[in-house]
Amino acid sequence: ESIFRDVSKLQDKHNLNVLGYWVPENDSAWANTFVYLVAHPSREEAKKNWAALHADPAFPGYRDRAVPIIDKVDENYRVDEIYMRPTDYSAMK
Repeated sequence: ESIFRDVSKLQDKHNLNVLGYWVPENDSAWANTFVYLVAHPSREEAKKNWAALHADPAFPGYRDRAVPIIDKVDENYRVDEIYMRPTDYSAMK
C-alpha cells in the first residue's frame, strides 16, 4: 500500500485520475491483492498519461520499490490491466 500512497501525487501530476484504491478485508486467499481504478476520457489519453508517468524522472524510484510486487512469476505478470467501459445504467460514467 505504501508504494501507491507515495506515488499518488505523481499519478495526479500526469492526469492518472485514480477513483479509488482497495485491499481485501478478512480473506487470506486475496491477501496480496491491491486494486485501483483509474479513469481516462479515452484509451489514447490513458496511453499518453501512463507514458508520461513512466518518463517522469521521479518514477524509477517507485518502480524499483514495486518490482517485487509486479515482476513476472513463471512468465506471467502479477498485474492485470483491464480497460472497461461503463454500462448505460451505471451511475459512474
